[in-house]
Amino acid sequence: MPRPIADLAKQLDNALTEGTLREWLAALAPRDEEYARLSLRYLELRALPRDDGDPGIGSGLIEVGDADPRVSAIVEQLVMGEYLPPDAAPDTESPPIYTDRVANAVKALQRDYGIAADRIVGPATLRVLNLGAGDKARAIAVALERRRWLEREPPATRIDVNTAASLLHYYREGVLVDTRRVVAGKPGTETPPLQSPIYRLVANPTWTVPKSIQHGELAGVGAAYLQRHNMELRGGWIVQRSGTDNALGLVKFDMHNEHAIYLHDTSAPELFERSHRHRSHGCVRVEDALGFARMLAEDQGITEAWEAARGGGEQQFVQLSTEIPVRLIYRNVFIDKDGKVAFRTDPYGWNGPIAKALGFAERADTKLRSDETDIAP
Repeated sequence: MPRPIADLAKQLDNALTEGTLREWLAALAPRDEEYARLSLRYLELRALPRDDGDPGIGSGLIEVGDADPRVSAIVEQLVMGEYLPPDAAPDTESPPIYTDRVANAVKALQRDYGIAADRIVGPATLRVLNLGAGDKARAIAVALERRRWLEREPPATRIDVNTAASLLHYYREGVLVDTRRVVAGKPGTETPPLQSPIYRLVANPTWTVPKSIQHGELAGVGAAYLQRHNMELRGGWIVQRSGTDNALGLVKFDMHNEHAIYLHDTSAPELFERSHRHRSHGCVRVEDALGFARMLAEDQGITEAWEAARGGGEQQFVQLSTEIPVRLIYRNVFIDKDGKVAFRTDPYGWNGPIAKALGFAERADTKLRSDETDIAP
């Protein structure tokens, strides 16, 4: 991933000589609006009273209709998070009832934090409800640090994939024109942070199964399994033929990088409806990938070639007229489409070392655990 290149020693010397040290220091930080807004929210949270001694809301499931004394504290947290109006009050029953109104506010919070939006107050939801101002300030500080690692002026036309939030953003000449859900790598086979261009579209791709999957999830499978999944052995490699049941779906977006990471379609589109979308072996599955490929083909002036390749039924390659930079970035705090500061969990557990380096106390691990089997890349 490209990082800002600067001769800081020379710049500092010039600033001291010219008496512009204050201006030089101010110019070191990124100047985009998102960085400014996150910085402001960080300062607001740091100004709030410390909450380290608060034991938080106790454990245990709460479902609609339950009478539970913890509902009062839940409503208080929802009001603070602006999920309920300031005049909201829990049910007058003692203990208060977990009503549909409160459950709907919890559902909105669950969606914002990327956890299952089922209206049930369970362990993941309680972790979010128990986040204090200090926890949120810590998360924002890490996000700001990650932003400082990136180049100050990213390519105007690019694709950004936020693997922490499982979201794709397509910018055309600096303007956001498309947003899609994605499925990113699971813990243990994380999608790495990198910048790499898409250089061609692959229609009706075949999939050569990596040896790690062949000797792992597919170890010991027989001829019946291969036939059932439209696979065959070629020179010791398992290859899945083109088709709607192919793990890559009907389109692959080839990228230049040493990690063999790329974007692709999927034969399991139902996964995009999940709140947590981290289950691949590192590659990125794109929601409505055919529609996205069509959009890129139109922008590149290769629509006719792309549609012809698609219609053939066999694997065919269509070169882009101009490569499109793709940045795979990891940020669990960002400004969402509604202009709000959005928080997500830390699915890979990557934030702890950065927070520690920034001087923050350690917090409980929020890394995802995945025990689901998925053979796709």
